[in-house]
Amino acid sequence: MKKHRAFLKWAGGKYGLSDVIAKMLPKGERLVEPFVGAGAIFLNTDYQEYLLSDINQDLIHLYQTLQQQPDKFIADARVLFDQIYNCPEQYYELRSQFNASTCKYQRSLLFLYLNRHGYNGLCRYNKSGGYNVPFGKYKKPYFPENELLFFAEKAQRATFVCQGYRESFAQAASGDVFYCDPPYVPLSKTASFTSYAGNGFGLDEQADLANAAEEVLAVPDVAVLLSNHDTIWTRKIYEHADKIKKIKVARTISQKGNGRKKVDELLALYRNKNR
Repeated sequence: MKKHRAFLKWAGGKYGLSDVIAKMLPKGERLVEPFVGAGAIFLNTDYQEYLLSDINQDLIHLYQTLQQQPDKFIADARVLFDQIYNCPEQYYELRSQFNASTCKYQRSLLFLYLNRHGYNGLCRYNKSGGYNVPFGKYKKPYFPENELLFFAEKAQRATFVCQGYRESFAQAASGDVFYCDPPYVPLSKTASFTSYAGNGFGLDEQADLANAAEEVLAVPDVAVLLSNHDTIWTRKIYEHADKIKKIKVARTISQKGNGRKKVDELLALYRNKNR
């Protein structure tokens, strides 16, 4: 199966690990992703149906727009990748338009533009909900036309919903497989939690997600795969998992991309005993 890249840049995106994750995911009828992010696992698996959710409303609206109006959206988005828009003045003007807009279609177009032209593909909002990622200074931002087309085609099998992970787990049905890629636990005690879409995802939420994974197994023929950093804390909260796989992942630690170190991550699989 050919690997497919997401059309968005995404911190913590799972393209590089998609082979390992796809092999560990059990077979099922529907894949449910409560933290869909850029959708690398959705793009690199083959389930009959997908329920893909995230608490970032702009992200979900973008996916719904691309699903429903792919040709128009791609044609309109292409215009924003002309070099005249690749300068600080245009970037900050369009970022202001994005923050002022209440139009779902316009915000979706500008979200793609900001993602590809902003610094390091970050997605960050201030406390007022304003997108505040600075200009990225790329020579020629890539317009991901092929990636958009593939996503739009595969999206015909998907339902996109803006909701939290607990709401996704509440929709579990027999035959579902869940893949959860939450904001990761920090590797050190001094590392602070990054705010996720304006909502903190702290240790309480991490433990609650592990509880949700255990509780949903009451639904027949359901499995859950969780990914996170490999720490004493995550080993503790995932202690009831049926299988834990440790993997080493290269992480960029400098802006230039040549400063890489390997960090330990883990995949924790919960499944009904009959699967």
